[in-house]
Amino acid sequence: MTVEHPVAPVPAGDQTRIHDIGYRSYDGPRLGRGYARRSLYSQSLRGAYGLGRSVKSKVLPMLLFVVMCVPAAIMVAVAVFTKAKDLPLDYTRYAIVMQAVISLYVASQAPQSVSRDLRFKTVPLYFSRPIETSDYVLAKYAALASALFALTAAPLLVLYVGALLAKLDFGDQTQGFAQGLLAVALLSVLFAGIGLVIAALTPRRGFGIAAVIAVLTISYGAVSTLQAIAHVQDSANVIPWVGLFSPITLIDGVQSAFLGATSSFPGGVGPSHGQGVVYVLAVLGLSAACYGLLMRRYRKAGL
Repeated sequence: MTVEHPVAPVPAGDQTRIHDIGYRSYDGPRLGRGYARRSLYSQSLRGAYGLGRSVKSKVLPMLLFVVMCVPAAIMVAVAVFTKAKDLPLDYTRYAIVMQAVISLYVASQAPQSVSRDLRFKTVPLYFSRPIETSDYVLAKYAALASALFALTAAPLLVLYVGALLAKLDFGDQTQGFAQGLLAVALLSVLFAGIGLVIAALTPRRGFGIAAVIAVLTISYGAVSTLQAIAHVQDSANVIPWVGLFSPITLIDGVQSAFLGATSSFPGGVGPSHGQGVVYVLAVLGLSAACYGLLMRRYRKAGL
């Protein structure tokens, strides 16, 4: 038989209780905004190659990295065994020839860098810490540009080391290598900005990938077609100006105007030095515009 005990009423003043469940205040160092910015940069850079993520996430970026380097290794092997006096391809031409691989890398990694934060609405959480919109955008931009530079500079390093092993002229190879590095640095900044702006327009990664590929490939196809038409119609003076409307032809124009590269424009008609200044301003202006658009996008997302 169960015996019921009367429950004494709780006095009105004793209804609230504070329980100690083990929380302790943090009394360690406050690393601040700079540390947060560096951490976001390093994690985004690692993520661009799938480091610290699942094996599935590593497959595509690592595969594209290998695809970028294998042709360079083959060229070096040919130069060594045939005792050639020069490499089959100039350093400044390599990224132009491999532009499809570079575009695919940008299309796959730009949405990975920004789309998930937008999709899961985690951007306001970043800004609840000592980090501002400019820090977030700068870290993401710098991380993707650094990842692209690693992708495009690695095969140039393979070419350079191979050229020295083949005992080609040290001065010529060093100059060509330096020019190639400068060209791919500009390419990395420009492509990273374009890719991030397009990817930030949608939280859906698949849409972002398709949009980046479409913009990079359609713009190049349209510009190349117009340049070919101008060449057939003997309008060589139009060809350099049309090249301003595609990212890859912008880089091609800059390096052919100032870095001694052979232009891939129809007929080999690259921009003059005066037109090259316009190309440089276009690259810098477009990169700055991409940064500004990203700032505007993430100010809204952080509200």
